[in-house]
Amino acid sequence: MPQRFIFDSSILSSVVGGYSAIDIAKLNIHTLEAASSFLLSYGFDITQKEDLEKLWYYHRRALVLMTEKIGVPPEDIPEQFRDPKQLGDIRQLLIFASSQNQGESQLQKAACALIRCMHVFVHAENDLFSSFSEEIQSQILTPFQDCIVYDGTTHRTFLKDPKTDQDAIELLGFEVKPFKTSSSTVIKLLAKPDALAMKIFDKLGVRFVTRNLFDTFQVVRFLVKENVISFPHIMPDQSSNNLYPVDIFMQVCDDLAHRLDTLDDASIQTAFDQKLAEMGDKAKFLRKENFFSGQDYRFIKFISRKLIHIKPQGGKEAFSFFYPFEVQIMDQSAHQRILSGPSEHQAYKERQRSAARKRLFPEQG
Repeated sequence: MPQRFIFDSSILSSVVGGYSAIDIAKLNIHTLEAASSFLLSYGFDITQKEDLEKLWYYHRRALVLMTEKIGVPPEDIPEQFRDPKQLGDIRQLLIFASSQNQGESQLQKAACALIRCMHVFVHAENDLFSSFSEEIQSQILTPFQDCIVYDGTTHRTFLKDPKTDQDAIELLGFEVKPFKTSSSTVIKLLAKPDALAMKIFDKLGVRFVTRNLFDTFQVVRFLVKENVISFPHIMPDQSSNNLYPVDIFMQVCDDLAHRLDTLDDASIQTAFDQKLAEMGDKAKFLRKENFFSGQDYRFIKFISRKLIHIKPQGGKEAFSFFYPFEVQIMDQSAHQRILSGPSEHQAYKERQRSAARKRLFPEQG
């Protein structure tokens, strides 16, 4: 067959066919020289000590994640791949992942699994957060924290402008979400075939817990009004709201604004509940699809971006970039369902781990 008509279908599918490189069943690298060239294009110069050490670092991280976090049986990863002394040259992983020898079938599959995990680690740990974590955290979180006021006398927490007592919203809780570690990011990326490291938007975030449904929307209004967030920087395709539909919320607010009777918290909640029941199946919630989340996880969530300004030391030129963060808002009843269901959270994590194992070893079903 003329060489001009020979193509690597896996690579072609990955480049222009919408097929993830992670899901390629076999590589096509058969010499150490070819492996060196591949790695150089990938971003690592094998002749540089620092780059070589990084590759072995990702090798260790991948092994630990696979065996201790994802639950891959150690025997599924041959000893010669787990022991750097036996492997000798890390480029051998690429060659084993390309093997056409039927007798090396298990070695080939294990090498691919290990490389897949290393690949995702490389992407998860080489973003702007890894270089500017302190600046990012400070510039994103400080505006939120400045508006959280704790009353030591009444032991109550409020969201309000620190310079005035107007428009204070009582909170039952405010927390900075634990930073998503690279391990949890890798599991998430492996579990969701359409996910990319640059699209992990919840590495940093905050959560508000309000007394009731109405206050959740008051929090949104406050954050925009007080310029804690800039609404043009919201990523609309990342928003979720399965707490209460916006259009119905606005209808109820319009009705309540024309009522002359006293509106306490209970009567306001009743108005929202009645309207939602009246709408029935016509009520449309906004829920970003997530196979791994439980159906009882009800909240308002959005991803915004902050323009981060970096001023390097030594007179170097300042520069800026956008960085995403997540805001979750839920009422007391929704939060209590989370607290009362740790088993559901564990089930969520196990579904992710199971999907990640299947992605690493697709031939095992």
